[in-house]
Amino acid sequence: MSGHSKWATIKHKKGAADKARGKLFAKVARQIEVAAKAGGGDIDTNPTLRTAVAKARAARMTNDAIDRAVKRGTGEAGSDSYEAITYEGYAPGGVALLIDVLTDNRNRTGAEIRAIFSKMGGSMAEPGAVGWQFSRRGVVLVDGGGTVDEEALMLAALEAGADDVVDDGGTWRVMSEPNIAYEVKDALETAGFSVESADTPMVSDNLVPVTDVDDAKKVLRIMEAMEDNDDVQDVYSNFDIADEIMEAAAG
Repeated sequence: MSGHSKWATIKHKKGAADKARGKLFAKVARQIEVAAKAGGGDIDTNPTLRTAVAKARAARMTNDAIDRAVKRGTGEAGSDSYEAITYEGYAPGGVALLIDVLTDNRNRTGAEIRAIFSKMGGSMAEPGAVGWQFSRRGVVLVDGGGTVDEEALMLAALEAGADDVVDDGGTWRVMSEPNIAYEVKDALETAGFSVESADTPMVSDNLVPVTDVDDAKKVLRIMEAMEDNDDVQDVYSNFDIADEIMEAAAG
């Protein structure tokens, strides 16, 4: 299981996603603004905007807030100018990290990301050193609480276009191509399943095992520090941590 998916599950169980909803809204609004500026405000002709809006709706952002972000992007309202940058590096133990940012000041953000790596025992990497290990996928997490009919879930997921369903112990992970992730989410909800989250993360098959609780804590701390930066949109990792170690470290 990819580090990003497992970390998303832990954050959901901790309630961290709800606690950080305000910050999430700000980051998704920035993604909508940038997408609208680059490709226009029509989701039917701008697939990047369509994905960003779907992500916002999945996060329960209001339609008014979405519309305001689109208008800022298209110039109908005041807007800052943001630049998309991906930083690459390593967490302690050689775990790979990809950090996607949208910033209005490249120098400031670069210095802040570099400082987090240095403070948390990680290291920056040259462009391309880490990115080749990752590819974008659609990931829908389904609550496994209660009785989930595996066959029914598999059927509904495959009919919606998903290509894999995995039991992650308490949560089902439904994988698809990224462009249909939110369609899969809607289909599963219509079929009666409780969806925890939907996203289009960068996922790696080259997993790095982390078997010590202290090492796991170091990896999670650097990810949390990165995510806490206002310019950081997403943090992706390739760690492989057993559930019991992950929960002990996250606790």
